[in-house]
Amino acid sequence: MNPYAALAIVAVVLAGGATAMQAPTNARLMTAVGSPVNAAFVSFAIGTAVLGLLALMMQSRPDLTAARALPWYAWIGGVYGVVFVVAATWAVPRMGVATTVTLMVAGQLIVSLVLDHFGAFGVPKQPINLTRIAGIGLVIAGVLLARRG
Repeated sequence: MNPYAALAIVAVVLAGGATAMQAPTNARLMTAVGSPVNAAFVSFAIGTAVLGLLALMMQSRPDLTAARALPWYAWIGGVYGVVFVVAATWAVPRMGVATTVTLMVAGQLIVSLVLDHFGAFGVPKQPINLTRIAGIGLVIAGVLLARRG
């Protein structure tokens, strides 16, 4: 296996673990700050500060010429993050971490299947087929099993 591919797999698995930890952490924060929106605001503020420090440490500077040429939708990724964080913060105390994260993964897979099929946002087209649908069906079955457990 390509070492970069292996590193990418490890990084994504660790990021998934961080996502699972983010939900209950923000849910706990919600109890102190009064709402899932306030908790998300604090979470994003701290995340922004950390990103700023990382950019300074890595001496990363944006290419403003390239940024001006981006389509409108390239600028709204943070909005999706807000929806994700607020929903997870609100849902964890009601459904638990495993069910919340499993439902979010199911939603991610369903939307990603559609995005791949149409090549949305410039991703390579990968048509919907029975194998891919079956894989998502198994995840949804996992949601039901996690919810029952």
